[in-house]
Amino acid sequence: MRTAHLPAELQHSANIHPADLLVKSLSTIAHDRGVEVDVHAATGAPADTVARVAEQEHADLIVVGNKGMKGTRRVLGSIPNTIAHAAPCSVLIVDTQGAD
Repeated sequence: MRTAHLPAELQHSANIHPADLLVKSLSTIAHDRGVEVDVHAATGAPADTVARVAEQEHADLIVVGNKGMKGTRRVLGSIPNTIAHAAPCSVLIVDTQGAD
């Protein structure tokens, strides 16, 4: 369906990528809880991109969840594990497995 055929109130939202909506929502939650947020739009392999942005921003700490760090994914390589090895700073891997 073309966006021109949508009602005016939906035309704008049809052009917004779901990832942008997620980042905006998470930024709002963090801001509401008193956490300052800097959003960096970047492309590429997730682990390499996180490490690259951390280096560009002179980050002191990267915090990632441990999703994908069990079973065969851990042996084959997970994003958090790859970030931990590629990062130019400390990496804190938090337990998010029970968060579902």
